[in-house]
Amino acid sequence: MKSIGRMSAGFSLVEMAIVLLIVAMLIGGGLSVVSAQIEQQKFKDTQKLLADARESLLGFAAANGRLPCPATAASNGSEAYVGAIGASACTSAFGGFLPGVTLGMTGLDANGYLVDAWGGPTNRVRYAVTTASGNAATNNAGIKGAGMAAFGAAADLRVCASSTGANPAIPSCGVGVQALTNSAVAVVFSLGPNGPRGAAGGADETANQNNDRIFVWHTPVDAGGTNGEFDDLMTWIPAPLLFNRMLQAGTLP
Repeated sequence: MKSIGRMSAGFSLVEMAIVLLIVAMLIGGGLSVVSAQIEQQKFKDTQKLLADARESLLGFAAANGRLPCPATAASNGSEAYVGAIGASACTSAFGGFLPGVTLGMTGLDANGYLVDAWGGPTNRVRYAVTTASGNAATNNAGIKGAGMAAFGAAADLRVCASSTGANPAIPSCGVGVQALTNSAVAVVFSLGPNGPRGAAGGADETANQNNDRIFVWHTPVDAGGTNGEFDDLMTWIPAPLLFNRMLQAGTLP
């Protein structure tokens, strides 16, 4: 009888171990699902953040007749010019940050910058603006002075589906690479959950951080992708949309 009791007790311990293992696996799987859902929500929140930022830029242009210059790491969320505001070149036209203070946006961090859903100084929302027609986009009455047709033809920020073969000097996307826009006046983007990775980043991510007129956007891919990992999020303002808002506001023609 004792032997049978010991066997029953031993069998119960084995059963308990199996149950605990199954519970641990279920919890682990559940945590993975929850983690994936949280990450997906951050992508959605950042996409909305970028859309709101674009609307703020369009509203600023409608009210002021120009777009703001990007902020720099030292300007505390305010637009940064080489000289007089609205009458000189931007300090960092292609490699700056969204000027959240200048735009009067809410939800800024303690230093005046808008950050994406992953948060922190490395995840500040980026912003680039065209320097076409003698910095007309960011100078007072510059677009009006240049004329819509001339300025629209000169707007030179390119968003390509890949960095392969891109030529910033022209600028142009590579041969056979889809150009998502050839006439953007501004680009607003997030570097995604992996943030600025420098030399460790893939070619497509690097293209968004090298301070030129070529930008890249496509669906996220892992490190095994053709041009490496990519998780940036992006939106842009084409010249016709900017003209439409400014015409409606009476700041053009």
